[in-house]
Amino acid sequence: MTGLAVLLALVAGACSDGASPPSRASASLTMDLPPIRTFPTRAALPPQRSNADMARDFLDLHFRLEGGTEMPVLTRFETPVGVTITGSPTATLRPDLEALLSRLRNEAGLDIRRLPTGTPAAITIEAVNRSRIQRLLPQAACFVVANVSSLDEYRRTRRQPQTNWKNLRSRTRLAIFVPNDVSPQELRDCLHEELAQALGPLNDLYRLPDFVFNDDNVHTVLTGFDMLMLRATYDPALKTGMTRAEVAARLPAILARLNPAGQRRASAPLPETPRSWGLAVETALGGYGSGAMRIRAAHEAARIARDLGWRDHRRAFGHFLIGRAIQDSDPTEAEAHFRSALTFLGSGPDTAGHRALVQSRLASFALRQGKLKEADRLIAKALPAATAGQNAALMSTLLVLKAHLAEARGQKRAASSLRSESLGWALYGNGVEATVKTRLREVAAARP
Repeated sequence: MTGLAVLLALVAGACSDGASPPSRASASLTMDLPPIRTFPTRAALPPQRSNADMARDFLDLHFRLEGGTEMPVLTRFETPVGVTITGSPTATLRPDLEALLSRLRNEAGLDIRRLPTGTPAAITIEAVNRSRIQRLLPQAACFVVANVSSLDEYRRTRRQPQTNWKNLRSRTRLAIFVPNDVSPQELRDCLHEELAQALGPLNDLYRLPDFVFNDDNVHTVLTGFDMLMLRATYDPALKTGMTRAEVAARLPAILARLNPAGQRRASAPLPETPRSWGLAVETALGGYGSGAMRIRAAHEAARIARDLGWRDHRRAFGHFLIGRAIQDSDPTEAEAHFRSALTFLGSGPDTAGHRALVQSRLASFALRQGKLKEADRLIAKALPAATAGQNAALMSTLLVLKAHLAEARGQKRAASSLRSESLGWALYGNGVEATVKTRLREVAAARP
């Protein structure tokens, strides 16, 4: 999307209430917005865990639903997969989908292509207003359904057996419903998670640090682990209808062939995650309930992790949630929790994205305290992970922090350049409307 397209979108409504044209001041602000920033299509790093552990993960992902229901057989598409777009897609949906399909072909070896609009397809992606999605599933940003091709068809059949995942025995037709009134990054994230679920894994597993199907929302695009799971799902040695025991017998040879490096890694299986921890995390992250409720839920997640003796990313996430919930009301205590989170994340590539989220918060605290060297160090550590994880919203935040750092050092030209770059990433990560509101606040704060 060009700078002109962003300008037109802003003039069309983001700076006005829809009843009157934007003011001259608002229109002049839009002229300062840079072009939207996007990421190049690139392959993910390969997974860093043992094949023995990932065989267990594969079985739990395919043969168990998130609520605990056991699935009797493996399901996948047995013919080439066509994908079509319907509804009212945004300007970024098609290019982001094409980039994802390219990755699925190159990294997962899938035979998958986008078909022209109106062509019957195995997977239909319908772009609709977010309110239409949430009238059906109030807590969902987006979702995928088996055996339908439109939201209207799902509305008619959603209480019938064919749309219940526990009854799935084969895959021939699925629909993905995504919002067309959110930021480009949120829409892209929906595409990655829901398309991967349409093709393969059915379950979410909090224990996995390198997995997009994890409701902590750290990973926003498909990881190397995700791609390996999909490649294994469509390996010629497997087919729809196989039982868990049959798949388990063939998995070791499949993973050894697809990921030989995993044969040399020592097994280090993580324990299962109790449902109580997941519920606490969902409440702490949710947009519903009071602030006090979210704080209590964050403390509950941290308590469960401590009592179970975890020392992995889940233990860290509890501390992150507490810090996130209290950073305005008790910044000193919040900083302590962010530092505790870092101690449980180690230094491996699997948790680089988790560390970057924490490091961005700590860098902000360091800047407020005038600790410029520490802020610089934390930002430098977080930026590569934000780039690798294609997290434009985090990129924007880190570049704003760098701009503040440059200003504190008297580097006005560098600060201005960093702010412009940050806005470009914010347009993708946060959306036009949120970016303009931020810009308006900055301008208002700068006035005498």
